[in-house]
Amino acid sequence: MTEKNAPSRREADSVQDRPDWDSYFLDIVELVARRSTCLRRAVGAGLVRDKRILATGYNGAPSKLQHCLDIGCLRKQLQVPSGERHELCRGLHAEQNAIIQAALHGVSSKGATLYCTNHPCVICAKMIINAGIERIVIRDGYSDKLAADMLKEAGISVETLEKT
Repeated sequence: MTEKNAPSRREADSVQDRPDWDSYFLDIVELVARRSTCLRRAVGAGLVRDKRILATGYNGAPSKLQHCLDIGCLRKQLQVPSGERHELCRGLHAEQNAIIQAALHGVSSKGATLYCTNHPCVICAKMIINAGIERIVIRDGYSDKLAADMLKEAGISVETLEKT
């Protein structure tokens, strides 16, 4: 390559900073998580197939209901530990919202990859299995051994990708 055709230093740095696809989609779901209305944990999720975003979701109350940001968190008031007594929460999880959004708009999640800021809980793991999702890429772990065991049994790979 001649010096005339060589990329500039700025162009070379830009190419080196270009994220791979998994990092790209995880960065997007981190932005989605910023829409969360949960007082305890902000989570974002996205369904992707063939490098195309099918649906996204964040954790919060169902549409048309008041958010925990506005009325408080029952689980926090009752001092319920993380990962327990999900039925006491008025919110949906990010993974649930992504799956519901896909279904609401007639988009199949079969064969998709789920990108999520956190490892799914057991409730979400069951939905993920039945939604036909084949792969999960997460940023952070979540202590739910049953969820991890069920996803493994279903043949769904879970990959953790550290932030670079």
